Amino acid sequence: MVASKRLDTVNLGAEEFRDFRDYLQAIAGINLGDNKQYLVATRIRRVLSDNDCVSLSDLTRLIRMPRGAELRQKVIDVMTTNETFWFRDNYPFDYLKNKILPELHKQSHGARMRIWSAACSFGQEPYSLSMTVDECIKANFAIRDLNVEIVATDLSSEALDQAKKGVYDQLSMSRGMSDQRLREYFKRVENGRWQANSSVGKRINFRPQNLQDSYAALGKFDIICCRNVLIYFSAELKKDILTRLHASLKPNGVLFLGSSESLAAASPLFDMVHCNPGVMYRAK
Repeated sequence: MVASKRLDTVNLGAEEFRDFRDYLQAIAGINLGDNKQYLVATRIRRVLSDNDCVSLSDLTRLIRMPRGAELRQKVIDVMTTNETFWFRDNYPFDYLKNKILPELHKQSHGARMRIWSAACSFGQEPYSLSMTVDECIKANFAIRDLNVEIVATDLSSEALDQAKKGVYDQLSMSRGMSDQRLREYFKRVENGRWQANSSVGKRINFRPQNLQDSYAALGKFDIICCRNVLIYFSAELKKDILTRLHASLKPNGVLFLGSSESLAAASPLFDMVHCNPGVMYRAK
């Protein structure tokens, strides 16, 4: 465990940190500030040890190699922040259920609607969206034929694998999940964990997607949720992503960002709509 001991006791060298940071930004868009050495050291320590690397420079050299795809993905997995909650911030889901979905159903005359949950992490957001669709149908008999596909993507293969299973421990379920929804949409499985019902999971299509890459294969969407991820990107990359998200929306499509995020330089592409208490953005 030489690498583990090294990172427990010694700060990363400035040059090797910059080299790793620049490469991580190039392949994943993650923008690490100059003061993130401790974060890198903490998260990468196990990867260094498992791959017999005595320094971050050794690891960077390995992931740059043509045969380093698997290790590159592992590094991305450990460096991506994946903490999330059920029905985070509440208002996007309430607004979808009470206003957007009924309006879209009326306009589409029963055609299938598409929602993209970008950077879905371990799946709490897409499952929350699917539960919202179900609750909307139950509350509105007139839209009982509401047909929604939810495309859920993430850069982390590890997060996607767990999201597809739809199985969560008790701690995960305590973060925003009501007792009523827990009883209605989940079943208890082994080791005190909970699994999402198939009725919730059937609407969701999980796919890998780097937000720096083309979205063309994903098609067009009525609604995009790209929440609490743009804060990790540079201003230039953020503008590029928002521009391409706009291109992925159908006319007058809706974009939800995180509560601490804004459109910034991409604001001319959208109109802000107040949801009380939050906001959403409608494509021009």
